[in-house]
Amino acid sequence: MSESPYIYHVTQEDFTQRVIETSHRVPVMVDFWADWCGPCHMLMPVLAKLADEYKGQFLLAKVNSDEQQGLASHFRIRSLPTVRIFKNGDSVDEFMGVQPESVIREIIERHIERESDKLRHEAFGAAEAGDTELALQLLQQAARLDPSNTQIKIDLARILMENGEPERAEIVLDDLSGPDREKPAVKSLKAQLAFGRVASLEPDRRKLESQINKNPNDLKSRYRLSAHNIIRGEFDAAMDQLFEIMRRDRNFEDDAGRKGLLAVFEILGNQDKRVQLYRSKMFNVLH
Repeated sequence: MSESPYIYHVTQEDFTQRVIETSHRVPVMVDFWADWCGPCHMLMPVLAKLADEYKGQFLLAKVNSDEQQGLASHFRIRSLPTVRIFKNGDSVDEFMGVQPESVIREIIERHIERESDKLRHEAFGAAEAGDTELALQLLQQAARLDPSNTQIKIDLARILMENGEPERAEIVLDDLSGPDREKPAVKSLKAQLAFGRVASLEPDRRKLESQINKNPNDLKSRYRLSAHNIIRGEFDAAMDQLFEIMRRDRNFEDDAGRKGLLAVFEILGNQDKRVQLYRSKMFNVLH
């Protein structure tokens, strides 16, 4: 193994410092190997090549399992070579045996921080500080650096929507590929944008409430009020209105009550207890 600033041997005595503590700063790939292990020697040059190529975005720590049996036992190493990736103090990924370079590269990419990731974090900070314009600029820069990163575009669409620019947010989401459009975060944003369009048809929320009090069968006002509630984050109130629409008239706007509830479920996520409650209510009405 050629000398490299990104590759080093570790022992039981310095493992905590050189792997666990270092992994809070940069991912550390730990290669458990032995001199008698033929596949280990086949894997070594591939790992070394990648460590040098990534120039410190991850570090490669070598553990001779014969000499460091305590470490091998502690990490329950059953076969060689075994490669573990440590990040923020924890073992987060592993592979065993000789793997193609493309597979190892894919594993590495899951854990290293790209320049676009740094820009995303800066954008979040700017958004929290109220500097939306800077946040948008940083995310647009990140998207140019990493055009295949769907999460950047989702973040961009979310901030555009929260900044009162739903049309631009819709354009960003529509530009996603087919499979990416099926991601829960994308469906959630699309649902929120759709409700935003409905709410804009009647901006006066108090007027909608008054019309419903006068005529409980005013389903159009109920639907628009549910959209206002969603925009304000009042999901219980929104689902109450949508459920009432569904209960009163399944034919209203092509079953808008049921479809609206399903859209709210997309926003909240299936693990939300409110989703489970209203799914049960829907089932009782439908059956």
